[in-house]
Amino acid sequence: MRAIALVSEHASPLAPPGSIDSGGQNIYVANLARELAAQGNRVDVFTRQDDPSQPRTLAWQPGVRVIHVPAGPARPIPKESLLPYMGQFGEFLLHYFRNNWPIYDVVHANFFMSGLASLPATREFGVPLVMTFHALDRVRRLHQGNADHFPPERYAIELELVRRAEKLIAECPQDLEDLVELYGADPAKIDIIPCGFDAQEFVPMDKAYARQALGWEANRYSILQLGRMVPRKGVDNVISALGILRRDHGVDAKLYVVGGDAPNPDDVSTPELGRLRAVAAEAGVLDAVEFCGRRDREQLALFYGACDVFVTTPWYEPFGITPVEAMACARPVIGAAVGGIRSTVVDGKTGYLVPPRDPAALAGRLAYLATHSQTAQRLGRNGLRRAQKMFTWSGVARDMLRAYAGLTETAAPPRRSRHERVAEEALVTK
Repeated sequence: MRAIALVSEHASPLAPPGSIDSGGQNIYVANLARELAAQGNRVDVFTRQDDPSQPRTLAWQPGVRVIHVPAGPARPIPKESLLPYMGQFGEFLLHYFRNNWPIYDVVHANFFMSGLASLPATREFGVPLVMTFHALDRVRRLHQGNADHFPPERYAIELELVRRAEKLIAECPQDLEDLVELYGADPAKIDIIPCGFDAQEFVPMDKAYARQALGWEANRYSILQLGRMVPRKGVDNVISALGILRRDHGVDAKLYVVGGDAPNPDDVSTPELGRLRAVAAEAGVLDAVEFCGRRDREQLALFYGACDVFVTTPWYEPFGITPVEAMACARPVIGAAVGGIRSTVVDGKTGYLVPPRDPAALAGRLAYLATHSQTAQRLGRNGLRRAQKMFTWSGVARDMLRAYAGLTETAAPPRRSRHERVAEEALVTK
């Protein structure tokens, strides 16, 4: 048995995915923690307290505790504004380690701010630090430009974490290339370990049953887009493609968009929806787009099962869990040829890859699948086999434990000088 600390400052495993700051990282942390515990380990997840009613420590799953860290006001704060509170987060971790030592064999930080907050405790006690960045400053700014609102210090912090962490987890080959080329990371300390899907939760389902359960039209060609409602996810691209699909290809399809900050979608709770409705009106398909709002995890398999094809065309995607979930439900996937989607979707075998921000290319692939049902079924079957072979969370956890093992077998707690402790704590608080 290993004792593992997962640090995820803004992405709690308890938060429902789909809102602005709740998505793939929440799913990653929740499922990794659960599977690590199921394989005989003890896991604590440290995440920021964003509600005064949250208990300090919550026994969440067998072998998994969630520890709510007081860092800043106990209310939701956009992750782009959380960096000033990471000093408090780091102080809490340091005091927690001091009061409970010996306690952890490894600290696995998720996102750059979690890594920053973990530095003082891991250095003082000689605990190996494992980093999954989930997104990188240099890549985000390349694709988002002025739409990226993280503070400029982020890049320097990421550079320092690349140097100091004992292990870096890349979620796909592109992630590894970015770490090496843009951050000078040592390839020898990088392991590629993808995200996954819950094999109990996502399974093939009878389409007619799923459509009846959701109240969908029985025979209309149906497209699903599922994820956070933020511009970089490219939902506007899918809506524009729907217009081209109707106008140029004669396919009267319907698009279901799942995600947002509330179960009942409105422009106040999810401002992005107002922009997307305007895009749909301009494309002449407002009548063919249904915004479904945020849905609980247990409902998502129904949505995947009900659709004919799953589409995701973000500008930038470090990994992308939703294509894997759709593949696990035996649905063909059309994805943007970016980031991790390029390594999960095999073009022509499990679906198709298209350029981001190219609605005409997307519409062409949708039109082909709409008129070649046997091809769509073949792609779905291939995707199911690929997902089951490569992307289960249990397999991800096994690979992660192997990565941890190589560190914990050789780790020895160093004696940290007062000067070193002061310098490292200053990095967190500056």
